[in-house]
Amino acid sequence: MLPEFKTILYCTDLSKNASFAFRYAAYLAKQTGADIHVLHIVEKLSSDAYFALQTYVQNEVSREDFLHHRIEHARKLLEERQNYFWNVLEPREQSLRSKIVSIDIVESEPAKTILKKSKALNCDLIVMGAHEKGRIMHSFLGSVAKSVLRHSRIPTLVVPLPDKGEAHPSAVE
Repeated sequence: MLPEFKTILYCTDLSKNASFAFRYAAYLAKQTGADIHVLHIVEKLSSDAYFALQTYVQNEVSREDFLHHRIEHARKLLEERQNYFWNVLEPREQSLRSKIVSIDIVESEPAKTILKKSKALNCDLIVMGAHEKGRIMHSFLGSVAKSVLRHSRIPTLVVPLPDKGEAHPSAVE
């Protein structure tokens, strides 16, 4: 019996390659009828970063605002990326948007959270973009993808960066 995909967990670090990887999640949802759960994880501050925040930002309300702003900034960026993707998609493909059944943004440890979420949602597939070299802000994704691949009990699709000459297509073909 061939495997069925009913539930896909699409994990994004909000990089361009993650947007490229979303094409694959949408395409697979189109082909299989699977639902898509979108997950973005804001990596927790290291203890050193948190100590620096407490040291240099004396006002507790300001510290809480800063921490809350990280989540809201990610939410806004994810919404912008999703809107762009759907706006450039051909009208006949717009119905795919209904395949997104949840969007979660959490502050946590990326690999552990991806694995827990995939299990909690009873996912059949995890889709994520590969490490975007040279981008310090997203450098954790390479190790996250490796850890997810190593520990996942379900298939995991890690979409590599396209060749430099290839544009980041945003439409599902």
